[in-house]
Amino acid sequence: MDNYPVLVLNLNYEPLNVCHFHRAVVLLWQGKAEILENGRGLIHTASTSMPIPSVIRLVSYVKRPRPQRKLTRREIFIRDQYTCQYCAKQARDLTLDHVIPRFLGGPHSWENLVSACGACNRHKAGRTPAQAQMKLLHQPYRPRFSSYHLINYSFHKQEEWDKYIPEWEREQVHLSCP
Repeated sequence: MDNYPVLVLNLNYEPLNVCHFHRAVVLLWQGKAEILENGRGLIHTASTSMPIPSVIRLVSYVKRPRPQRKLTRREIFIRDQYTCQYCAKQARDLTLDHVIPRFLGGPHSWENLVSACGACNRHKAGRTPAQAQMKLLHQPYRPRFSSYHLINYSFHKQEEWDKYIPEWEREQVHLSCP
C-alpha cells in the first residue's frame, strides 16, 4: 500500500505527475484534489472511510514549463525504435553514432546522434555518412515530451490510467521491438 502509485492530473486533465498514495491522500484531505478513479478498496480511519485513489485531479490549475526529454542512450534507441539508422536492422545491442563525428565539430545532441548496429558503426569509422557512402534512414531530431514518459519513468502504469494517457498505446508499439 505504501508504494501504491496515483496519477495526478491538472485541472484540464493533463497528466502532471505520479505520486505515492500518501501524498495523494494529503492532497485530498486538504481539498486540493478530487478523486476521479477509485483504486482498490477503502481507507479506514477512526472517523471515516475514503476510497483508495488511483487517479486524482487538482482543483486549481498548475502552470508549469513543458518538460524536456533527457538525452540518454535509451532515449535515442527509443526514438529510433531500436533500429540501426544505416541498415534498418532492429536489435537491442545497438551503439550510438555521432552523424558528424565529435572531432570534426559535431555536437553531442539529439540532432547529431543516431542508433547504429556495430557493423555499421565500424564501417562509418569516424567519417560523415557522405564520406562513408552511407545514407541515414531518418534525420535525427529532438523528440517531444509526452505524458507517457512521465509515467514510464515513475511507476508501472495502472489500468485505470488508460483514458487519461492517450499516448500510452502508441508508445508501447515503439518499445516492443526485439
